[in-house]
Amino acid sequence: MTLLLNTLRALGRLRRDRSGQDLIEYALLAGFVAVAAAALFPQEIAPAIRTIFTKVGTNLTAAATQGS
Repeated sequence: MTLLLNTLRALGRLRRDRSGQDLIEYALLAGFVAVAAAALFPQEIAPAIRTIFTKVGTNLTAAATQGS
């Protein structure tokens, strides 16, 4: 019974926790700024943005394969 109550309390805390929401909003904002910059300055900025997103994608793929 205690385990069930502790689990329900933990789930309630997780449901109310909004700390990761800010990080996601900042990441989305950074992505929108990158897309806008690439649209305004395609010759100068687009290759750098492409490199950054490629590195991020590679790191996420590596992290996903390590976790499984």
